[in-house]
Amino acid sequence: MKYLCLGYLNKEKMEALPQKEIDAIMLECQPHLEELHKSGHVLVDAGVAQEVKSLQLVGGEVQVSLGYLNQSEKVIGSAFILEARNIEEAIQVASLHPTVQVSHAEQLGWEIEIRKIDSFDMKT
Repeated sequence: MKYLCLGYLNKEKMEALPQKEIDAIMLECQPHLEELHKSGHVLVDAGVAQEVKSLQLVGGEVQVSLGYLNQSEKVIGSAFILEARNIEEAIQVASLHPTVQVSHAEQLGWEIEIRKIDSFDMKT
């Protein structure tokens, strides 16, 4: 089975940090990402930019707007797809991710959401 894992962060808390501190935290992430990838379960791993364009059908036309659909303080910072036998194994593998390993994660509001993927088609 495949699982979509979304890594969230608290945007305000991250933006309050000086760039030097953010860079140090990102360096702390690297060994954890390496362990995650060594697990052999990760199919796709992507860090995502904070600029968002939302699409919605309005009056029969596609409307494009800037910003998140829900204006939460938490935003997506990463997304990865992994393969696991069941949700328990998916949780075990996802727990290798820096989101739940890095010492600053809790104070910065980092968390992971795991969702089973109902269909998956990789175009090559």
